[in-house]
Amino acid sequence: MASHPLIERARQQGRTLLTELESKQILHDLGIPTALGQLATSEEDTVRAADAIGYPVVLKIASPDIVHKSDVGGVQLHLQDGEAVRQAFRAMQQSVAARAPGARIDGIIVQPMAALGVEVIVGMSKDATFGPVLMFGLGGILVEVLKDVTFRIVPLSKRDAREMIHDIQGFPVLAGYRGAAPADLEALQHILLTLSAFVESTPEVKEIDLNPIYAYAQGALAVDARVVLEEVPVSA
Repeated sequence: MASHPLIERARQQGRTLLTELESKQILHDLGIPTALGQLATSEEDTVRAADAIGYPVVLKIASPDIVHKSDVGGVQLHLQDGEAVRQAFRAMQQSVAARAPGARIDGIIVQPMAALGVEVIVGMSKDATFGPVLMFGLGGILVEVLKDVTFRIVPLSKRDAREMIHDIQGFPVLAGYRGAAPADLEALQHILLTLSAFVESTPEVKEIDLNPIYAYAQGALAVDARVVLEEVPVSA
């Protein structure tokens, strides 16, 4: 199976880290619901993109050198109109310049403000012994605090995907805690199984990090995504 064109392009450019937009486009093409965005490179561009997408919107800094965007003021949420976008654009530029001087900036990602859901994380890394391993757990900052995650070796069966979701200690949150509507577990299983098949057929992918994914009563949406490729071996 041929690699995705965006993976081929990154390879040709000697990059191992795909941009957020590239990572999301690949997920979208796989059939995983994703909050796609547009890249803007000026204040006017950013407002035009926001007008086209429809409010409210989110602005995020696009930089290959900044992994945790919110730590440097590189995320602005709940922007309701063009004037709010202008102010957020300027505030973000100042903050990033002060907190991440020297970082390469590709522009600003403009994306729709997704409705909040239960935050979960899905990831893939490679184990030296077992090869690709998928991870599932509660997402957002909870993943760092609780470390409540499960793992399975690729390829996943439907049963594996179901067990991963049910085995986390926080499963009651997904099952409908205190009267909340239960999350769409089928949608989460679909994401796990789709990623498993993608990873199995695309060995040049080294890591995937989808955090957060918003799980809803119907469906789920990947709001942020990161794909890392294996280093290309240097030929002798």
